[in-house]
Amino acid sequence: MNKNKITAVLGPTNTGKTHLAIETMLSFDTGMIGFPLRLLAREVYDKVIKKTKYDEVALITGEEKIIPSNAKYFLCTVESMPIDKNLEFVGVDEIQMCADHERGHIFTDRLLNMRGSKLTMLMGSNTIKGIVSKLNDDIEFIDRKRLSKLTYSGHKKISRINRKTAIIAFSTEEVYAIAELIRRQKGGAAIVMGSLSPKTRNAQVNLYQSGDVDFLVATDAIGMGINMDLDQVYFSNLKKFDGRKLRKLNLSEIGQIAGRAGRYLNDGNFGITGDCKEISAEEVELLENHKFENIRTLFWRNSDLNFNNPTSLLKSLEEKPNKDWLRKIHECEDEKVLKYFLKKLDLYNLPNVKETLTLLWECCQIPDFVKKTYGNHIDVVEKVFNFLISDKGKISDNFMHLQLMKLDKLDGNVDSLANRIANVRTWSYVSNKNNWVENQNYWIEKTKFLEDKLSDRLHEELTKTFIDKRASVLARGLKQDMEFDTKILENNNVMIDDQFIGKINGLKLELDLKKGALETDIKSLKKAARKTIGPELEKRIQMVIDTGLVELKKDSKIYWNNATIGKLIPGKDYLSPNIELLVDEMLEQNQKSKLITFLDKWLKNKISTVLKSLYDLKDIKDKNSSIKALAYQLYENNGVIKRDKVSEYLKNLDQKDRKILRNLGVKFGRYHVFLFKLIKPEPVSLRTLLWKNHNQKYFHLEPPTFGLNFLNDNKIKNKNFMLLCGFEKFDNLYIRIDILERLFVQIINSDTKSMKEIKMIPEMLNLLGCNKDDFKQLLKAMSYKVLEKNNEVYFKYIPKKKARPQNKKDIKENPFGVLKHLNLN
Repeated sequence: MNKNKITAVLGPTNTGKTHLAIETMLSFDTGMIGFPLRLLAREVYDKVIKKTKYDEVALITGEEKIIPSNAKYFLCTVESMPIDKNLEFVGVDEIQMCADHERGHIFTDRLLNMRGSKLTMLMGSNTIKGIVSKLNDDIEFIDRKRLSKLTYSGHKKISRINRKTAIIAFSTEEVYAIAELIRRQKGGAAIVMGSLSPKTRNAQVNLYQSGDVDFLVATDAIGMGINMDLDQVYFSNLKKFDGRKLRKLNLSEIGQIAGRAGRYLNDGNFGITGDCKEISAEEVELLENHKFENIRTLFWRNSDLNFNNPTSLLKSLEEKPNKDWLRKIHECEDEKVLKYFLKKLDLYNLPNVKETLTLLWECCQIPDFVKKTYGNHIDVVEKVFNFLISDKGKISDNFMHLQLMKLDKLDGNVDSLANRIANVRTWSYVSNKNNWVENQNYWIEKTKFLEDKLSDRLHEELTKTFIDKRASVLARGLKQDMEFDTKILENNNVMIDDQFIGKINGLKLELDLKKGALETDIKSLKKAARKTIGPELEKRIQMVIDTGLVELKKDSKIYWNNATIGKLIPGKDYLSPNIELLVDEMLEQNQKSKLITFLDKWLKNKISTVLKSLYDLKDIKDKNSSIKALAYQLYENNGVIKRDKVSEYLKNLDQKDRKILRNLGVKFGRYHVFLFKLIKPEPVSLRTLLWKNHNQKYFHLEPPTFGLNFLNDNKIKNKNFMLLCGFEKFDNLYIRIDILERLFVQIINSDTKSMKEIKMIPEMLNLLGCNKDDFKQLLKAMSYKVLEKNNEVYFKYIPKKKARPQNKKDIKENPFGVLKHLNLN
């Protein structure tokens, strides 16, 4: 026979295609079948080892390899089918997957290139018949008829759907929400999703098959190979996100999933539920009769790659097919990863570039099981590749130990457990690659053990989450409009019909959501609690108003009984912040208004009391423009401003004007004009808090410890904030501005005969709270020369050279030397 013998066994689901392929393979001396799922390959492997000798059967998937030395039969995932074996029989299941936009090119490669020496069998949908007939082989078609009838049953509410039903959703969130609804209304549901490990999926299927639950909630992962005793399949949606866009399912995809209803000789029904749009009469007829649009093109990618150099490799990947029914697949994930590394790595000048490129391509094909963090996948590929091209040429035991140690945890919710399993599957795949890791057999067993352990835990968590006594109690009570026995215990715990649901913290009910409760659960809990919790919260609001025992803390939140009830948000200016309530949403609007009115009044009173001198400046009525201008500048700068910035205003103030301002708390210092009362701890804390709230940044900045007059800290970066706190900067030294003024007074009162040289006395150090070295550093930073005579320290001002002054008022000379001429009262 010149042409290869191909048998194409085509038909809808429940026609016994896979069973026929197994029996046919076992009739030959050697054979292999490729399956679309690891789960399916394992399931068939378990069946085949019962029909023949255990050591004659191999299982090959990305994450699991059982290959006896004298294996005759190979059960594989399609991606893992060894292409170098000469076997009498080769089969590929679900061959219509050639049209899948993610994995289609792999199936197409097997369709075009893998042949059994005596027989090749292709199993799948009738939709691919036209394409298979184009192959240049001796082809026999076997059309299989469905063993049972499939009927459309229309729309039904979930509450009215009968047992032995699978409800289909197309996102994790939808699956969880529907399972939660069924848990309340029907008692519980098993979960089947592609992201679950095979062991978890099997455990969940067994939960359903055993009768512990009567319903199954699944994604389209149910559409391939999972055989269960289902009477109905209902779709909650007919759209799915395919990795690129949200699209409507085509009829063949709907038929594949719907066909899971009514296995073997039992008839089945399919329908829609929830907000799913109706299926048209024409589409129903096609689905019931399994007539779907023929596949016209298959996805393809060149598998004969050229690894001579990076350019040749990319060029061979970009090669186009030579048949019009083949379509080059869009850039796959492994190609994206490859291109990333080719840009990053200099491979052109390596002596063994071909081997290195081949190895890099293998590393790029490590599956991204986690899928949520692309950067993490790149990191995994890079670390693996770097180990493999190192002198040792293998991933070290220590590295593998560190990776698995981080994942060997059984705590967390469903999502975190599923995420850990996905990461373990990555290292399981790596361990199963020949000669990639030290002590390969050990790490194969270790990763399998850890995946199984996490899978068991995930199964427990799914079961606990979606079969919940507390939710069942609430669901029945709400449905029958029963009165609940709700109690608030002394420790603020809230009990409903002896079920703990949470506790009241301040003016908020904090629900106990440790069991993975979803939005629907939250609504049920709050609805059940409203009658009792509502009046209790109203009573507490009145207590807040009557006692006024609230506190504003440095996190900008308002506390009552050590619980937050509100927080500051920016207002029209920094002295007029707004308040956002942090209270339970079940409170009525009139109660919220009552509370916000009180808190607003309380806050305004606090600010106007603590920062009275600032408020007085704001409200100054004097007609003198210089007074008003200076008052405005001080107000805008939070009560402290450098003297040189307002020198023009100061020139225009006479003694009467200055007295008016002094009576308002203004201090005219050598370096600053400031409100001295605002330098005290309470005003500083409040001013800095309001400033940070209004600017919505610098939240990490904290005022210096109160009581300190002097700081030597080169880590402090924000001098404006320090000035707000009342500290002036000299190099890395900070001195409280009111203390600086008192230092000037000490100098004035010095009995030194000549002001040219001033003697440092202990009182100066005591005033600042610094040591002699710090004081000398400060003097140098202020342009003073330090002199030491007879174990005494003197300092002398060395003025900077400047233009000749016009008059005495403009002279900026020795600040200590001119103190006697300044009016600092």
